[in-house]
Amino acid sequence: MTKPPQTLILYAHPTPHHSRANRRMAEAAAKVPNVKVHDLYELYPDFHIPVRREQALLQEADLVVFQHPIQWYSMPALLKQWVDSVFTPGWAYGPGGDALHGKDFWLVATLGGSERSYQAEGHNLMPFSAFLPAFQQTAQLCGMNWLPPHLLFGAHQVNQQTLAAYIETYRKRLANYPNWPELLAANSTTSLTGN
Repeated sequence: MTKPPQTLILYAHPTPHHSRANRRMAEAAAKVPNVKVHDLYELYPDFHIPVRREQALLQEADLVVFQHPIQWYSMPALLKQWVDSVFTPGWAYGPGGDALHGKDFWLVATLGGSERSYQAEGHNLMPFSAFLPAFQQTAQLCGMNWLPPHLLFGAHQVNQQTLAAYIETYRKRLANYPNWPELLAANSTTSLTGN
């Protein structure tokens, strides 16, 4: 019997009690079978990260999700510390560093700014895709498959209906992994080319 695909959500919200979206997202995700919500700020408030334990969790996962609010166009400080500590050379990348090869990487993030603010004429002067290269390159360096991000713009302002729909899409995607159109298309292309 084959093991069902496992998902590890690295949930990083510095002030979850003030969260309008992320806390509800994490609660919804935790109810999905074969999904582990790993709350970094709850587990490691002192920023002391047990590297081998975290690496063992990653090795069990097929889908690795970074779920967090965008802070200064990037990830919260503890998640950055976690990446710095856990994605070690010889394990995650570099010679012999193939522990994450072939795993899927999905960024699920909330943004305070509206989608309009991430335009050339907007407050942030460029689309949000301009801020993704560090995330994409992390996945690339570790041999992971970058999946299109699931983003909620204007998380502080969106109405309850929009927020509920975003959370439900997140829950459904987690429940249906790996049967996502982009993954099925990639797998069929790989099968056809023999790679």
